[in-house]
Amino acid sequence: MERYHPGDDLRIIVIGGEVVAASVRRPPRIVGDGTRTVAEIITELSDVRARATDGAANVPLDAITEAVVHDEGSAFDAVLPSGVGLTVRRTANVHTGGTIDDVTEQLHPALAEVARQAARAIGIPVTGLDLIVPAVDGAEYVLIEANEQPGLANHEPRPTVERFIDLLFPD
Repeated sequence: MERYHPGDDLRIIVIGGEVVAASVRRPPRIVGDGTRTVAEIITELSDVRARATDGAANVPLDAITEAVVHDEGSAFDAVLPSGVGLTVRRTANVHTGGTIDDVTEQLHPALAEVARQAARAIGIPVTGLDLIVPAVDGAEYVLIEANEQPGLANHEPRPTVERFIDLLFPD
């Protein structure tokens, strides 16, 4: 059985034993304008995310999104008051509309060290370590996943792709 741990969804990229990037991933949110329905605003957000990612990401108007909207106390056909925010997915996956915010400069040294140790322990030279943290600048964490294909392009402006190339061709 899994336990729920509140906090931010933090991804730390380790390449060749070095922390190259850290980012917080957030589920997609919409903000009401007092005139359009939740579904209309989600559709607009989905279109924006699809254009920004060459079609790789969108916010689906599916049963999962509908359930999250319902759990948040709203409905697809409801009109959100102006300025009222609403989370529309539970997960922060980029391909379903989540966002990525660079937090490399705020990363606590203890979190960087646990990422380096975990990558070293599993022996994967390019690793995305996922942690749940109460605060990016704090030392508390729960390690939830190590990913050997962490999507390096998602961490711009950090030099993740350049460091990967350097790892492959050190000279």
